[in-house]
Amino acid sequence: MDTSKKKLSLLSFFAITASMVMTVYEYPTFATSKMNLVFYLLVGGFLWFIPVALCSAEMATVKGWEKGGLYTWVSKTLGRKWGFAAIFFQWFQITVGFITMIYFIVGALSYALNWPALNTNVWLKLIATLVIFWLITISQFGGTKNTAKIAKVGFFVGIVATGIILFILGIVYIAQGNPIKVSFGSGAWIPDFTKINTLVVFVSFILAYAGVESSASHVKDMDNPGKNYPKAILILVVATILLDTLGGATVAATIPQDQLSLDTGVIQAYSYLIHHFGGGEWMVRLIAVVICLGVIAEIAAWVVGPSTAMLEAAENGLLPKQMAKVNQHNVPINIVLVQGIIVSIWAVVLTLGGGGANLSFFVAMALTVCIYLVAYVLLFLSYIKLVKEKDDLTRTYHIPGGKNVKIGVAMVGLLVSIFSFFISFFPPSDIGSGKGGTYLAILIISWLIIVVIPFVIYKYVGEKASDKK
Repeated sequence: MDTSKKKLSLLSFFAITASMVMTVYEYPTFATSKMNLVFYLLVGGFLWFIPVALCSAEMATVKGWEKGGLYTWVSKTLGRKWGFAAIFFQWFQITVGFITMIYFIVGALSYALNWPALNTNVWLKLIATLVIFWLITISQFGGTKNTAKIAKVGFFVGIVATGIILFILGIVYIAQGNPIKVSFGSGAWIPDFTKINTLVVFVSFILAYAGVESSASHVKDMDNPGKNYPKAILILVVATILLDTLGGATVAATIPQDQLSLDTGVIQAYSYLIHHFGGGEWMVRLIAVVICLGVIAEIAAWVVGPSTAMLEAAENGLLPKQMAKVNQHNVPINIVLVQGIIVSIWAVVLTLGGGGANLSFFVAMALTVCIYLVAYVLLFLSYIKLVKEKDDLTRTYHIPGGKNVKIGVAMVGLLVSIFSFFISFFPPSDIGSGKGGTYLAILIISWLIIVVIPFVIYKYVGEKASDKK
């Protein structure tokens, strides 16, 4: 085994994991809920993010479960068939997620370069999307060390630094007595749960925390994983809830709701504040480029995270043997290439289909959510079975409080995941009237097809591998 990939420090692993969860470009989405965002982020953090993080931290430190992440956890408790399904769902959902991440980079570069056509001409946008994705993918062929380097720069410069700068500008703006675009009154903090749209919005906030378990495939590369993995996850929980709340509140307080752009709203907020304090346009363009570093780090971490876990399934014979091939840096090269081909197909379909303003785009995004939530249901079921039937297994981290508390934490996460799954099928208001039925039909049929795929692969590849053993 190539030793160059050993050992990931606590800081490096934290940066990789944080890059997969924390994103500055989601602040405008949070801001659309005004000060309700504080309630959504705090409650979503406690009811879902913390359960996912704690259960993942315990399962990742079980002796012998260091490799394979979600695949290993589910396989060791529910069986290999379900383990393969779980990692397939995690791996598949990000193939669409990559497109939305790269769309932000393209939009930010279009702004920074003063080249509107880059974001409005579909052919230019498609070329830019493919070039950016494949350059980042190729950079990951160098292994975990490359991922860690990109993650550290992207996280600390593109996420933490830009988030802190935005918050400081916002605080000074408010302290000077400038007009605030949202109400801070007593009735502004708690949403109205009698409206179905409130539940839909709540689910979107919960899913903003998704991905914390995906870096578990790197646990085997960590220095002292039993101690450092739980520490990294717990620090991440606090940092994510804090930065998302402060960032979203700053955008909400400075940009009027009717002028807020979901695509470039964070750059819009910087532009407003920088110009308010007498800064030049070049500062805004520089910030746009710097934010891109954070998104690049996010993409880089996701390129290899689930793919590395899929490698464990391939090595167990659950994929064609060609998929188990790794390069000298232990990167599952063929799995990553197949992932790249799927992402390229999505890029063509969604970009040439009209980007964010079409039915196919909304269906694709909802599909990834519904697929990913199935993986989370399996994660929580696996943890509950671990606690109930395999509690004697050695691990270096336990959720404190004993068996009943452990099961209670997992049950909360499980119930929120199931609730979010059903709410995710509600058509978004943006698709327009008269299209709800079509949207729902396409989404349900697509979901059923995707859900069946890993079980078909297992039947024709995995069972044959088991028979040969």
